[in-house]
Amino acid sequence: MNLCYPGTELELFATATNWKRYIAALITPYIGERVLDVGAGIGGHVPFLCRHCVREWVCLEPDARLASRLARRIADGELPALCRVSTGTLDQLGASGLFSTVLYLDVLEHIAEDQKELAKAANRLTAGGSLIVLAPAHQFLFSAFDRAIGHYRRYSASSLRALAPPGCHLAAWRMLDSAGFFASLTNRLLLGSATPSTRQVAFWDKVLVPASRRLDPLFGYHFGKSILARWTATQLPSPAATNARQNRPVQCRSG
Repeated sequence: MNLCYPGTELELFATATNWKRYIAALITPYIGERVLDVGAGIGGHVPFLCRHCVREWVCLEPDARLASRLARRIADGELPALCRVSTGTLDQLGASGLFSTVLYLDVLEHIAEDQKELAKAANRLTAGGSLIVLAPAHQFLFSAFDRAIGHYRRYSASSLRALAPPGCHLAAWRMLDSAGFFASLTNRLLLGSATPSTRQVAFWDKVLVPASRRLDPLFGYHFGKSILARWTATQLPSPAATNARQNRPVQCRSG
């Protein structure tokens, strides 16, 4: 993952409340008491997912600027008080115990060694815990926008299956946003835009996302521009992995 995030779209997509509600409706049943939110950004999805069952929500963010923004939002009451911020990556998280849910929401595509990343994430899960990934789908849709915000790839169902972390099984996957697929295809083939406009994001969220919520079930969740996958941990992390994690010194980035 880039330690200094190159994208400028986080504020823009923070207004996409219909999309965030759609994702929350699918993910919330698998949100447990302790949540690790990897690459939390500015926490735009947290208010939609952090429900009464959550006791602790750890926002893990490698970009120190975004981590500071998260801390301010928590202090100002914009994010729940049970949230805390950890600046860095999984390797820098140190001994934090095990989590019932680990989230990668539009994050895994920013990580060069994605399979190794998910293996590390699996070692942070309780038995029966959920590892949830939301990512852009279909490599043929890879566009100037993907390049501009630091994406390494887009995913298919088969490429996500190939990432299966040790001790986890793929419980479910769904393609989402079938209506938005055509907007992404248009941008890839005709527009070549590196940054969507405020109007384009508003049209997608207010018109295309509600249409997708009706259409996606009709397609059997096998067609769309995003993919949502959930793995379930079938066993606790090995003692060796747990000990290594607890004995690893915590490294802090400056700046």
